[in-house]
Amino acid sequence: MAVYDVMDNAETIQFEGNKVGILISHGFTGTTQSMKPLAEAYAKEGYTVICPRLAGHGTSPEDMENSTEQDWIQSIEEGYHWLKDRCEIIFAVGLSMGGTLALYISETFEDIKGVIPMNAAIEIPEMERLPSETEDRYIDAIGSDIKKEGVEELAYQKTPVQAITALSRLMENVKRRLNGVHCPIMLFVSDEDHVVPPSNAELIFDKVFSEHKEIVHLENSYHVATLDYDQDLIIERSLEFFQMYAQAKNS
Repeated sequence: MAVYDVMDNAETIQFEGNKVGILISHGFTGTTQSMKPLAEAYAKEGYTVICPRLAGHGTSPEDMENSTEQDWIQSIEEGYHWLKDRCEIIFAVGLSMGGTLALYISETFEDIKGVIPMNAAIEIPEMERLPSETEDRYIDAIGSDIKKEGVEELAYQKTPVQAITALSRLMENVKRRLNGVHCPIMLFVSDEDHVVPPSNAELIFDKVFSEHKEIVHLENSYHVATLDYDQDLIIERSLEFFQMYAQAKNS
């Protein structure tokens, strides 16, 4: 079995803090680098934070080609259990497929106190058609959809077609179980996104069973909003979300 080196700045991010834990997930073909500003901002407020490097990510496209949605789920569940050993309250946050995984965690574990999907993917018709339309092993990269000039996402330079099939299975699984999300939810959606159709946010909003739910529109960012112009807004609003619902559950 091949062993792959992990890219610089793609390693799992961990900060030990108080009894409120934040589970963060990066996106499809991306790395923890895209979520580092959020992880550091949350840790600065005293939260315990983990952003796992998802299996097959942050190494090579050949490594990702051999990983499946079950491997990605295992990566994020390991992060959840790491927090569970240390924290009394856990929130889930994710970008793109990371948002899909954050929803999965919220569907699976009833003790999740709130979830923040950012440009989360549950339906990408154009991408889902690709495996049946191409005989190629790889297609062009989908990373670095960022409006802000001079900012690059650390992501693969090509996308394994086999992994797209796994992503499609994950999205279908999560979409089917959205009524299992009952915790508060704040959805961030970029009005202009060249990877995930913004309509995904409305689909999620309509199907979750959360009593408290909200959509926040990002008017000045593309898909990788965590590295884009609206980064400060995302950090500010998510910190408010944690404070509100951590206090509510403690009262």
